[in-house]
Amino acid sequence: MTEAADRTGTGDDVVRAHPSDGRQLRRVVGASVVGTALEWYDFFIYGFAVTLVFNELFFVTEDPATGVVVGFATFGVGFAVRPLGGFVFGHLGDRIGRRSTLVITTLVMGVSTGLIGLLPTYDSIGVAAPILLTVLRMCQGLGAGAEFGGASTLLAEHAPARRRGFFTSFAQTGVQLGLLSGTLVFLLVETLPRQTVLDWAWRIPFWFSFALIAVALYVRLRVAESPVFQRMARQRTTVELPVFDALRRYPRNFLIGIGAHICDTAIVYIYATYSLAYITKSLALPRWVGLTGVVVFGVVVIALQPVYGALSDRIGRRPLNLFGVVFTAAFAFPFFLLLDTREPVLIWVALVVATAFGLAPMIAVQPAFYAELFGARVRYTGFAASREIGAALAGFSPLVAAALVARTGGAGWPVALWMIGTAAVSFVAFLLSAEGKDVDITAPDAAGVAPR
Repeated sequence: MTEAADRTGTGDDVVRAHPSDGRQLRRVVGASVVGTALEWYDFFIYGFAVTLVFNELFFVTEDPATGVVVGFATFGVGFAVRPLGGFVFGHLGDRIGRRSTLVITTLVMGVSTGLIGLLPTYDSIGVAAPILLTVLRMCQGLGAGAEFGGASTLLAEHAPARRRGFFTSFAQTGVQLGLLSGTLVFLLVETLPRQTVLDWAWRIPFWFSFALIAVALYVRLRVAESPVFQRMARQRTTVELPVFDALRRYPRNFLIGIGAHICDTAIVYIYATYSLAYITKSLALPRWVGLTGVVVFGVVVIALQPVYGALSDRIGRRPLNLFGVVFTAAFAFPFFLLLDTREPVLIWVALVVATAFGLAPMIAVQPAFYAELFGARVRYTGFAASREIGAALAGFSPLVAAALVARTGGAGWPVALWMIGTAAVSFVAFLLSAEGKDVDITAPDAAGVAPR
């Protein structure tokens, strides 16, 4: 197929798949929101638990700050295995289907999270407790490594081309709902006496995952397989080894996909998890201050996702991505200056502004951006694997932040420099990317071709 055909999806061998009707599209959107909310509720509550309880229950040291650092190291382990999840489940998604693979990832993520709530603590079984916790965290990472790429691919391939940015933005709405629900659950748990939390109440958010599995499976099993994948299966145009095909056909886009996910991964966990530790440990403020701030910014980001998604259908994904990373870099130092005032309202303002204008534009257009980087034959694998390698490289951000602050005696400015550095990496990736909003992703090999 010619480069022009790669760009536009035209050519004699292309048989187009039609977007889904309104009823099926609503089901796909609903399933994406519910499924990703469950998966990322599971992934985020581990970060909250590290900050609030795990340093006392699993990572027991004489210095509480050291316990937080060790806990964030295991938090980062979940990111380290996410690329493996992207490769393994991405392969399945391109071979057996998007929907079937998402059912598997739902079970992997939900069961491993629920089992964390059943673990004995360090006082009961000693060093085996943090080891078992780390193993289950790795299982979480495997599921998370394929969840977002699969849900976004399914949405993109069902959505009408001219509103692809709008509809796929709901995948990120699910992620933010997971963050918000996890925060609210821990906020409620924190209203209990501290000893009650340490004795048993910390387990409740993890047990809740067992109930959410049933809901997620119900909605996902009612969704039709992607029309794009159905056509490929019918015409037997799927490939045997999607990962090798993705690397062979789209090497430049694969690298762009890695770099594009560095900044938003680093900063979302600075805002959503590390800031809780900074506010409670370095600034010595009550836990509710940080948790309330995360709830407030989560609500704002949820409201902005479809707005930025729809805007990207008009002006493109690239301008919004570039704006988001530039704003993130520019606001890094003001963010910590506002936190250091120790005024709850100003702390909440810092979180809302940082996410509304820096994080929100990037993550809203991310599902469409990645879906447009790869052809349909390898889209799930290329999307999930490249994105999750980026996540693995930046996923230790809370650990890096905790170590930097500990080394500088509680100062936040080194973390601001770290945020600027991650923004610079993603800026280069977005600068080198092509605009993909007009790519016909229903064609087996169509993708945005990066400028040379």
